[in-house]
Amino acid sequence: MILYLDTSSLVKLYLDEVSSDTVRAWCEDADLVATTVIAYPEAMATLARRWRQGDLSREALDELASRLGEEWSTLLTLAVDEGAAGELPLRHALRGLDAIHVAAALTLLRDATPGVEVQFSSFDRRQCDAARAEGLVLLEPPGESA
Repeated sequence: MILYLDTSSLVKLYLDEVSSDTVRAWCEDADLVATTVIAYPEAMATLARRWRQGDLSREALDELASRLGEEWSTLLTLAVDEGAAGELPLRHALRGLDAIHVAAALTLLRDATPGVEVQFSSFDRRQCDAARAEGLVLLEPPGESA
């Protein structure tokens, strides 16, 4: 199984949030974990925001940012298909970066070896609705429905 993580799921690997343990378990079960190139700056921005809000110490921010940087190369990072991403907001009222994640996962699904399942993880309801409508299989924590 290939697991696609949008940024809301990716940061759960680094921050202790609701469903962080679930996302970590999904990653352990996946044969490959993928995301798009925009997830790195988005995740770093999330870490920086959490530091500015006082949720993280400077030491914790530096440690998490370093870990993300070191682990980034273990992820399959997908380029942006701006044409495909540009069509999605017209169909699903998505924000631009959310559309990029859905488009990347759809490209991954299209290019996957037959028989290899691609599953999508996000904690954004509108993005999940669009992904589902476009034919992606969603992973959702038990008891939650995005």
